[in-house]
Amino acid sequence: MLQPKKTKFRRSQKGKMKGNAKRGYTLSFGSFGIKVLQEAWITGRQIEAARQAVTRHMKREGQIWIRIFPDKPITKKPAEVRMGKGKGAPEGFVACVSPGRIIIEAEGVPIKIAKEALRLAAQKLPVTTRFVVRNDYVE
Repeated sequence: MLQPKKTKFRRSQKGKMKGNAKRGYTLSFGSFGIKVLQEAWITGRQIEAARQAVTRHMKREGQIWIRIFPDKPITKKPAEVRMGKGKGAPEGFVACVSPGRIIIEAEGVPIKIAKEALRLAAQKLPVTTRFVVRNDYVE
């Protein structure tokens, strides 16, 4: 499961996710990718499930890049605990994504295989996505 080796603070505030992605909105490494169309928190488990779906369908041919990393700690209080008494204990880590962010890129396979592999990955994620192709891509 993806998580940082070390963090400056154990707990963080929730923050706001407003506006579109200001970075990471173009294909940088591969010819194909999936772009997020809404804001959300994506957990390390969801990213790992999407990665496994892509590598299985591509039969470990080509190359993939994961463009997000879960570095925001999320806390949760135990079940049936009364209000107050401080913030809960850290439960896991999430990556905050904004609309327009490219989260997975692929290269080295035909467009048909890449489209299906990234579709399977998108099903593992809690956001709506769009398949994108590099502008200068030729088959």
